[in-house]
Amino acid sequence: MSSTTVRTGGRFRGGAGLGLVAWLAGIVFFLPIAWMALTSFHSETDAATNPPSFTAALTLDGYREFFGADGGASPWPALINSAVASIVSTLFVLVLALPAAYALSIRPVKKWTDVLFFFLSTKMLPVVAGLLPIYLFAKNTDMLDNIWLLVILYTSMNLPIAVWMMQSFLAEVPVAIIEAARVDGAKLPTILTRVVAPIALPGIAATSLICFIFSWNELLFARVLTGVVAETAPVFLTGFITSQGLFLAKVCAASLVISLPVLAAGFAAQDKLVQGLSLGAVK
Repeated sequence: MSSTTVRTGGRFRGGAGLGLVAWLAGIVFFLPIAWMALTSFHSETDAATNPPSFTAALTLDGYREFFGADGGASPWPALINSAVASIVSTLFVLVLALPAAYALSIRPVKKWTDVLFFFLSTKMLPVVAGLLPIYLFAKNTDMLDNIWLLVILYTSMNLPIAVWMMQSFLAEVPVAIIEAARVDGAKLPTILTRVVAPIALPGIAATSLICFIFSWNELLFARVLTGVVAETAPVFLTGFITSQGLFLAKVCAASLVISLPVLAAGFAAQDKLVQGLSLGAVK
């Protein structure tokens, strides 16, 4: 047997082993979601059994209760609030992060590494540490229970990580293309929208998805700063957890419905997400 055959066989076995490990890891991460989905179709009595019953009858009672079929509160205002806060804040983040990342990568400012570290350091402060001053500010400015306060907060929270990510993405844009556009008379807005953005689209898509997920899942600020008008989906979900009675099936149904926008966005943008997160990994 030749050395080439031995090396090829070793690489094949190594690749098969890594593939098996990847499949096992994927199954492990998927099992909680599958379990939540199955439990959401059980009655409260069957969902509360220990050990759980895999052959229990399926029902849609959990989803009916979530959508207010039995006289409960409707989830649509909360879902709409979450969508508005997440989408609008993500758009604001992109508008602000793109020129900032351009200045830190393609047209680097002095001590740009210190600037990046400053952006990253803002994420080191525990969120709860800033809760009281933000609450007092919102109270004194009559912005409590206001969806636009959440938009501002989510934009400021996601902007540092967005600038950090997009700086690495924009650093891969060929400078020669930008110089050619500048020679042709293109101004900065044109360069950003028609030259840089199309090339860095996978990275922009990855950044957008991550910012959207962070905004959609945020609970602490939404719980403290909103009430009825600006209530978001995660806050609405916590209302199903009570100290009395059974609520596991209803909570699983609500969790699955609230998770669907994030899962759908990730599935729709999975190719761009993989390209963006791996951009620059291989020269």
